[in-house]
Amino acid sequence: MLARMLFLEATRELPLQQTSVQTPLTQTCGAQLARPVVCVPILRAGLGLLDGILPLVPDAIVAHVGIKRNEETALPHAYYANLPANLAAADVFLLDPMLATGGSACEAARQLKAAGALRITMICVVSCPEGLAAMAHAHPDVPIVTAAVDDGLNDKCYIVPGLGDAGDRYFGT
Repeated sequence: MLARMLFLEATRELPLQQTSVQTPLTQTCGAQLARPVVCVPILRAGLGLLDGILPLVPDAIVAHVGIKRNEETALPHAYYANLPANLAAADVFLLDPMLATGGSACEAARQLKAAGALRITMICVVSCPEGLAAMAHAHPDVPIVTAAVDDGLNDKCYIVPGLGDAGDRYFGT
């Protein structure tokens, strides 16, 4: 439910186009998003946000970027990307439940831009000042929709008070 609310907030200003809709009684005018939607979860934790979003945009394309944090250095390590060719025409939503150091988010946004994305919005559940600052510095054109801004990072670069490792919590590992 939280992912759905964050997505609704993230799409509030997107342009719409009129479309014809067949109801059980008659044909009428409706509205739909004017551009394709591409959801890009950062593997693996970002997958947890898809279930709340996809019922709202069943035609969305789901792409993936794999970025693993090096636990010793807290730096991102990109290991996978599967991105569609139509990124320039789409509204792209980068999904990761936690925005901690900002390393993974910055790398994912860099990859998306390199592949042609022009309109990227990041959706996260919990963020902190350090991650928000890193994204604002590296990608000031990427709005961030977050449910909470926690106090900061601990010595292991985890958000405090935070939720712990979101991927481990979602997948029960």
